[in-house]
Amino acid sequence: MIKIGIVGGTGYTGVELLRLLASHPNAQVEVITSRSEAGTCVADMYPNLRGHYSNLFFTEPDVALLAACDVVFFATPHGVAHALAGELLNAGTRVIDLSADFRLKDAAEWARWYGQPHGAPELLTEAVYGLPEVARKEIKTARLIAVPGCYPTAVQLGLLPLFENNLVETQGIIADCKSGVSGAGRGTNLGSLFCEAAESMKAYAVGKHRHHPEITQGLTSAAGQSVGLTFVPHLTPMIRGIHATLYVRLSPANQELTDIQLQELFEARYKNEPCVDIMPWNSCPETRSVRGANVCRIGLHRPQGSDLIIVLAVIDNLVKGASGQAVQNMNIMFGQDELAGLTYAGLMP
Repeated sequence: MIKIGIVGGTGYTGVELLRLLASHPNAQVEVITSRSEAGTCVADMYPNLRGHYSNLFFTEPDVALLAACDVVFFATPHGVAHALAGELLNAGTRVIDLSADFRLKDAAEWARWYGQPHGAPELLTEAVYGLPEVARKEIKTARLIAVPGCYPTAVQLGLLPLFENNLVETQGIIADCKSGVSGAGRGTNLGSLFCEAAESMKAYAVGKHRHHPEITQGLTSAAGQSVGLTFVPHLTPMIRGIHATLYVRLSPANQELTDIQLQELFEARYKNEPCVDIMPWNSCPETRSVRGANVCRIGLHRPQGSDLIIVLAVIDNLVKGASGQAVQNMNIMFGQDELAGLTYAGLMP
């Protein structure tokens, strides 16, 4: 049985971890921390977990208790894992961080986007970027996992086959993405109140969203050269979900590729990936089809037979975009069935 600790269990990613791990056959949450809710029963805060975690209480963070676990998940704001990750690793405990603390390999770049010095730059070279469809081998032996962000997960999975095979132009990439309001977190935020977000949609952080360098880092690695990306996120009046509409152009040498060849490329790339679903050509995946599920669903389009490829990718931002992917990483690290605790189908309607 894998003994688990969760730091920062009161937010949406924390409760989603608890929901998924409740059905895991070989894992047990032993410690869950919250400074603000210490002493509170988890099931009192989240009644959906009654019957699974009724005896689990939030506690103050205690390194000794956390170090007794096999793995500790950080579901915390950016900057928190910096302070504790090193101590836990030194104690032999593995760390899976759902924040952005270890996603970027350049400490100066991280500081520029997150507005504070990086608190553990010595760990950046060791941290494995936990996109299983790219780094499964490295994840197996990793001590420290940086779980990809929600937007970067959808965008990278949607574009990787094209960049890995050098089929498209690496400049002029457009990622037009929409997110449900749960992506803003559980804290009080005027913009994510129902009366503010309902019946409306808006772009935000245009040209300055913190996921931009994470996406370009992944695509640059896949392409083997620098990429030029325009990333525009939007807030959409739904609770869960990411919808990424991705625009790239075939390079001059590859414009003779047929629709069938492009479809087969994606199907072959993800044939053995249990959490990626390539839909038939010209399909339009819906966010509700992945709601609650650890899957990225992808549809391909090529308007008027031009050199423009449009990729549609949808995920649940709290599952494949966060906690589900974190559990998927844990399963790989500990030699479990990769889908253990993750066999939920999407919720419809």
